Amino acid sequence: MNYIDNIQPIHLDILKEVGNIGAGHAATSLSILLNRRIDMKVPSVRIMPFSEMMELTGGSEKEVVSVSLRIEGEAGGNMFFILTVAEADRFIRKLMSDHLFTFQNREAQHIGFSAMQEMGNILSGSYLSALSDFTHLKLQPSVPELAIDMFGAIISYGLLEISQYSDYAIVIDTVLTELEDDNVETVKGHFFLLLSPESFPTIFEALGAGYSE
Repeated sequence: MNYIDNIQPIHLDILKEVGNIGAGHAATSLSILLNRRIDMKVPSVRIMPFSEMMELTGGSEKEVVSVSLRIEGEAGGNMFFILTVAEADRFIRKLMSDHLFTFQNREAQHIGFSAMQEMGNILSGSYLSALSDFTHLKLQPSVPELAIDMFGAIISYGLLEISQYSDYAIVIDTVLTELEDDNVETVKGHFFLLLSPESFPTIFEALGAGYSE
């Protein structure tokens, strides 16, 4: 049986709860970093075929901004936080108070890279920390890597590891909202969680949800 067939709604509900706890920690850190009120939610967690996952960001040839890391320790896999270039531009403009910034300007990218790297550290670190706290598993993130490239090229490394076992990924939708007076702005992104097959029983049994082979 494909290991993904063993995932039940309760498993996704738990991942969503973990995500919202991590989002709360990330929102606090981002609020301090930006000196603005930031709210962050995980509205949904779902299982998605690779083909649909590619279309979620506009297709495999769509240029995106990605922060990726390797999950190591008692469970392994890869995590990718993906924003469209337009959404990443909006976030960095807010962070830097530079309304003209764009990742399309190669000369200015190094400034945006540093800011985006910090955002990725906060978001991925908060989620992984919440998952580690819930499971009591030792989970360590690698140093996050930031890239601007076609989505298919960015995520291909993570797919290579699990594609021989499945053609599905866990997609964690993420919405960041800036609450500043009457002006409410949102930035929407996606976490793509590509766990190694042997990590599913480890994580879900640690969460107390059970996982039958």
